[in-house]
Amino acid sequence: MRLKKFMDTDQYPRDLFFLLFVGGLFTLSTALSNTFVNIFLWKQSGKITDIAFYNLSIVVMQPIAFYLAGWFAKKIDRVIVLRIGVLILALFYIGVLYMGSLASNYLLLLGAMLGLGLGFYWLAFNVLTLEVTEPETRDFFNGYLGVLNSFSGMIGPLSAGYIITRMDKHAGYETIFTISMVLFLVAVAISFLLKRRKADGRFGIREVLQERKEDRAWQQLLRAHFFQGFREGTFIFLIVIWVYTASKSEFALGTYGFVQSFVSFVGYYCVSHYLKPQKRMRAIFIGGLLLFISPFMLLFPVSFTLLVIYGVSVSIAYPLLLVPYVSLTYDIIGKCRGIHEKRIEYIVVREIYLNAGRIISIITFIIVVSLLSEEKGIPLLLPILGAGHFLIYFCLRKVSFSKINPKKTIELAEVQQDGNNPNKQ
Repeated sequence: MRLKKFMDTDQYPRDLFFLLFVGGLFTLSTALSNTFVNIFLWKQSGKITDIAFYNLSIVVMQPIAFYLAGWFAKKIDRVIVLRIGVLILALFYIGVLYMGSLASNYLLLLGAMLGLGLGFYWLAFNVLTLEVTEPETRDFFNGYLGVLNSFSGMIGPLSAGYIITRMDKHAGYETIFTISMVLFLVAVAISFLLKRRKADGRFGIREVLQERKEDRAWQQLLRAHFFQGFREGTFIFLIVIWVYTASKSEFALGTYGFVQSFVSFVGYYCVSHYLKPQKRMRAIFIGGLLLFISPFMLLFPVSFTLLVIYGVSVSIAYPLLLVPYVSLTYDIIGKCRGIHEKRIEYIVVREIYLNAGRIISIITFIIVVSLLSEEKGIPLLLPILGAGHFLIYFCLRKVSFSKINPKKTIELAEVQQDGNNPNKQ
């Protein structure tokens, strides 16, 4: 009744709720299946390097997709771009279901399709968020979207793990992939209720790239995003596979995801409510240091208990790092030249640097493991790749930050995307 009352007033426009429904369906679908796609493909292939190549194709395609989606967002309708992204994601799961036990033969194709869908979806969702919300409605929108994200992160992996273990393994995977596909198709249907939005302006990232020479803070921010991606690229799939190999159970993997999401939820709440602006850099340092130290746990004989301890530690560290880091990110972007006309381009360039770090991370992983074997290569790589988030502090510590200008940054503050997996590792 309360939701209906809101939708019947001018305070909360109908498009806000429709976009919220689309975002909730996306989050639930990815929480159900993304982690288990890696396991499904790895169980077919048996080679961790094959999964690395699969994730490499995702992160190579994502910046390309962001660029194309940004161009389309200014040439055609934003809602059509969102619809294309969600439809591609649905087709991804249709492809996985259709290929079945042969899916591992098409790793690069599947990864490219997922990366393309994610790029189109996130670019359109971010732009539409700016357009369907106002300063007085954004707290409502982001609050409920955060609740949906946390809820999905907790129940999605746990439910999927339970379904897989209760059914024949192949049938269980087919079930959760089918559910994800249906959720995406429902999201496409809901998108037809969104009001069409005409595009305007000329798309071009050259000016934004050249701004690095004039704006040192922008240049340092891009370097920070490169190092952010440097850790994420490999850790996002490696830890998932280790949890599964240590437990031999999809339900245990789902439980791991639930614990990690629950701790993150509490952490984000505490940091968001109690961290003072003047303590941002200290929080970034502490969070980055904890993320740097945590992979050293994995140099000991890996067990499920050890991995859960690792998961809890990074779930504490990420809120400390990301809450102030995101605020500082949009403080810097909000002060960049031409931000009103070029906000899409600034986000696209940021994604290029973020995914460049992920690409270098995964390529490094593939080369080292191929030359030294998994047993020798992974222990060598963990401390190196794990330093990525710690280096964010050193990129930003000399940047001069002033108080955020609400007029410049308020329409950027929601533009956040988490790459190809909602669960940080």
